[in-house]
Amino acid sequence: MVFCCYLTLYYEHTFDNESLGERLDRLPPGPGLAAALSSIDLSKLSGYDRVVVLRAQRKMSSHYAARAYEAMASISDVMHEMDDDYELAHRAAATEIRAGLSLTRRAADAELDLALDLQLRLPRLWEALAGGDVDVPKVKVTVSGTCHLSVAPAREVVEQIIDDAPTLTTGQLRGRIAKLCMAVDPDDARDRYETAVEGRRLVLDANEEATANLTGFDLPADRALAASRKINRLARRLKTRHEIRTMDQLRADVFLDLLEGRPSATRRSHDRGMVDLRVDLTTLIGLDQNGGELAGFGPIVADIARRVADQQQSSEWRWTATDPHTGMPIHRGTTGRRPTTGQRRQVQSRDQTCVFPGCRMGASDCDLDHRIPWAVGGPTHGAFLAPLCRHDHGNRHLCGWTYHPMRDGDYLWTSPLGHRYTTSGKPP
Repeated sequence: MVFCCYLTLYYEHTFDNESLGERLDRLPPGPGLAAALSSIDLSKLSGYDRVVVLRAQRKMSSHYAARAYEAMASISDVMHEMDDDYELAHRAAATEIRAGLSLTRRAADAELDLALDLQLRLPRLWEALAGGDVDVPKVKVTVSGTCHLSVAPAREVVEQIIDDAPTLTTGQLRGRIAKLCMAVDPDDARDRYETAVEGRRLVLDANEEATANLTGFDLPADRALAASRKINRLARRLKTRHEIRTMDQLRADVFLDLLEGRPSATRRSHDRGMVDLRVDLTTLIGLDQNGGELAGFGPIVADIARRVADQQQSSEWRWTATDPHTGMPIHRGTTGRRPTTGQRRQVQSRDQTCVFPGCRMGASDCDLDHRIPWAVGGPTHGAFLAPLCRHDHGNRHLCGWTYHPMRDGDYLWTSPLGHRYTTSGKPP
């Protein structure tokens, strides 16, 4: 108790000229931050400061999680000292953890495997968790996303992602890792893709409610995305003011109508799915093997990017060739005969995803938001338009969020509580 009081008084004296946010952001996770947080009364804080406290609490929980994984790995070390048989020692350690934490056998095995991955395979990732820079969900995404690589390339991917990881969502992090894995070992990425597609299948499952799930697994990404967008476009066309079905219900009905050949979904047969492809120019002409990006989906291997660019099918393909060094667009085009308006093409080539913090919805499936509302004279011009998915378009207008474009092409968002976030319309 004396120690905690001393820490609290020390930090109050040291940082008495700082705001609460500055103080909590400055403190590393550990006894000092824990003491500072223990003395905070949330009911006396502004909404802005409550978000600051939330971030600090998450930093502490990540730190404690790292220490817990460290303890799990140490239990494994003890068991290996007692028995040279690796499998038996691992089983004994998992059993101790299972009993000590009241976990299922499967959960205990998974937690121990993760702890050993952090200790032996990706120590840099453990350091980031202990420092409160990443949380457990991001750690699990990173471990699972690099598990197919050998140790050296896996560590290379972590080094390239670790500085950006704190500001990425798990979805953005997963996409970035997939693209980096393709870059460090393009042959492995191609082999894994081809093996997965060979196992593509359609599965029908019965539910307890006497309904069913019809799911396609390991489908080619480009064809699946084109089909999904076609379903979305047909469903939106059916969503009139007299339609009582939700969008989810409409998409499901259109999906079945298309499979069964019902006229309700196919009467506009010229309606085509549309896929945005972004790929390095050197990859497009076969000089490099860098992965491409399907906006709204994620990374694809180089062979598939080239195939998408070369295809002339009923779907509309929109593509952007980029400089492999800067990532800036060099040339863009549309393979279909009926492209969208020039303004929409301009905005979607510039911003490939929804520009709201953390959203990865492809720009082709987004609304074009007038930064200055059209009703008050805002111009309909590419410089004043930005893609926002339907949900985040509502957030922007209904919840009080505001944003402004920055000189480097990013966007600065301000929340109703006053917090600021920098985002980009480019896939992470």
